[in-house]
Amino acid sequence: MKTTPFLYSLLLMVMAVCCQTNETNLDLNLDFEQIKEQKPVKWNNFGSHDYLVSLDSISKKRGKYAAVIEYEKGESDFKALSLTLPHNYEGSKITLSGYIKTENVTDGYAGLWMRIDPSIAFDNMYQQGVKGTTDWQKYEITLNMIPDETKLIVVGGMLTGKGKMWLDDLKITIDGKDISKLKPYEQKLLPAEQDREFDLGSKILIPDPDENQIVNLELLGKIWGFLKYHHPEVGKGNYNWDYELFRMLPGYIAVTDHAQRDKVLLEWIKKYGKVPEEKTNKKVTFDAYIKPDISWIDASDMNAELKEMLHHIYSNRYQGHHFYIRMALGVGNPVFRHEKAYANPSYPDSAFRLLSLYKYWNMVYYFFPNTYITDKDWNSVLKEYIPLFIQAKDELEYELATVQLIGEVNDTHANLWNGADKIYQWKGIYYPPFHTRFIEGKLVVTDYYNSELEETAGLKIGDVITHINGKTIEDLIKNIKKYYPASNEAARLRDISVDILRSNDQTIRLQYIASGQSKQKDLKLYPRNDLKIFHWYKNSTDKSYKLLDENIGYITLATIKDEDIPAIKDTFNKTKGIIIDIRNYPATFVPFSLGSYFVSAPSPFVKFTTGNSINPGEFVFTPPIEIQPADKTYQGKLVVLVNELTQSQAEYTSMAFRAGRNTTIIGSTTAGADGNVSSIMLPGGLQTMISGIGVYYPDGTPTQRVGIVPDIVVEPTIKGIRNKKDELLEKAIEIINKQ
Repeated sequence: MKTTPFLYSLLLMVMAVCCQTNETNLDLNLDFEQIKEQKPVKWNNFGSHDYLVSLDSISKKRGKYAAVIEYEKGESDFKALSLTLPHNYEGSKITLSGYIKTENVTDGYAGLWMRIDPSIAFDNMYQQGVKGTTDWQKYEITLNMIPDETKLIVVGGMLTGKGKMWLDDLKITIDGKDISKLKPYEQKLLPAEQDREFDLGSKILIPDPDENQIVNLELLGKIWGFLKYHHPEVGKGNYNWDYELFRMLPGYIAVTDHAQRDKVLLEWIKKYGKVPEEKTNKKVTFDAYIKPDISWIDASDMNAELKEMLHHIYSNRYQGHHFYIRMALGVGNPVFRHEKAYANPSYPDSAFRLLSLYKYWNMVYYFFPNTYITDKDWNSVLKEYIPLFIQAKDELEYELATVQLIGEVNDTHANLWNGADKIYQWKGIYYPPFHTRFIEGKLVVTDYYNSELEETAGLKIGDVITHINGKTIEDLIKNIKKYYPASNEAARLRDISVDILRSNDQTIRLQYIASGQSKQKDLKLYPRNDLKIFHWYKNSTDKSYKLLDENIGYITLATIKDEDIPAIKDTFNKTKGIIIDIRNYPATFVPFSLGSYFVSAPSPFVKFTTGNSINPGEFVFTPPIEIQPADKTYQGKLVVLVNELTQSQAEYTSMAFRAGRNTTIIGSTTAGADGNVSSIMLPGGLQTMISGIGVYYPDGTPTQRVGIVPDIVVEPTIKGIRNKKDELLEKAIEIINKQ
């Protein structure tokens, strides 16, 4: 779900546009008085070329000059002024204030903006931007700071849409103190960051474990993760917890009985000192939706002293700024800190592979909001995967074991998004000339990437593929489905359909049904770069809205822009109905800007569950989020189209439109993966992520795995595909025309 306001991704590019300077002079030219070649010194600008950036010596708040951004011509977009601060600073809150004046600002707004990277905090006055014509007025925005994570702080002013803005007399304060009076933050490396002993490998060989050793390694994985997120010395960053595992592992895998095992564990934990009694209030929510589960401690066969020690650590767990975990400011999804990728080698040794399993299992156990709805009890997963990770004989087997583990969380957001080079090759480097989808449970040709290849390929749109190289589609799916993580079968089959015809041979043998007859064909495959491949749906540059039959509005979110919304409301105001197509990923975040057009009163549409870094494993509900009605709201019918391509932000947007007073959602099961994502790095340079917050309707109905349930189920048919019909669109028109 994309909850970051408009221009988030574009403003991220400011790191490249406005690189960090070595400037040490704290005269930041916040009043634009220092100029060179009619431009303010130290300032940059970026965005559309259809805007003019200048200085005004007549209309200014104070001094000689004010900065000006003015739309000139062409399609309105945005322009921003930016100033990169020369240093990072100590503090908890940073405030940017300044004066803004506007003239005829439409189709957007004027405002201040500020960003702390990497992805720590951001604000661009999206919700309270200045519109119309206004005289000089002071505005301010404030962000929470995390000095030891901050790499870059950028501030500025911006204009989106049309019109003109003036900017002057800026000021930056940190915790109420002027930035010019503050010393730069001097970041000191913590002991955990200075520990480099195993950077070149663990040099530990773990033998293939027997059943007793697997049980012992399972217990170690749970204790290691428990201490990582609860022990004060680990939380403070006094130990590199990855490498502490390697230091104790040789002695641990050599134990021969439970008594010896427990002795090794006790001595290991005691090494980090006695955990003092915590007298401050531990953040616990007694009516939490999900409460921490540490029942494995008492359920284990550890001795009483070891159990008592772990319970003591839990009762006196770390409550400060944690070295390894924090919850994202303003959202609440987990941010896994100081997790190295250990990218070299790409096939890590057996101890690093075990570390990879321990990391992922514990991240999910304590900070994934949806473990309670996974197909498999997450408590059983760790033991099952220990031999798979230890015995993975090469890079491919390690990648396959990892993606199979990831699949156990049943989350379409979760996959191997980077580092899966061997899996990519394993799937095949040659591609079919056409796109396929599962329609009515069959693998159907739905489009050609390159139309000129249709005659050579021989298959027609609507043909059904039944066998590949003599194997049935059903058997192929059974063999590979465990390597396709997904929230539900609709999303899994969506992803399999993209890959199932790939091969490392340039020709594959197909059996298929065309016009009711069974046929065979040797199909030529092509390198990816030879094809105009689209993943799920074709990208388009077409306008996002149009009239159908002169009385029905059609909107596709695939190409929608913020500036389209006023025109959409004006164009479709008198229509009988509007169709919004979300069988795609929205190009712009519109739940509030467009959703407000369809509600007649404040309408709650979503609430979340968020985790707690001070009480890992706890998840609590946030208050519901409301959509406020626009000044003028739509009176006709709204029909929203969804299917398995509707995922994440698209699902969140569908929830917002469902809050409309006259909305009908039609289509089929969506991908069932909503909520801000949290990135996870694993040894070997592997990168994955999880849905970091739970997403629910205001009444508590979940959306994870379930997706957006249509009011009317409408699925495409093979006959419709063959005749190139859009059956969902036809049904939407029928619903609107029906009295």
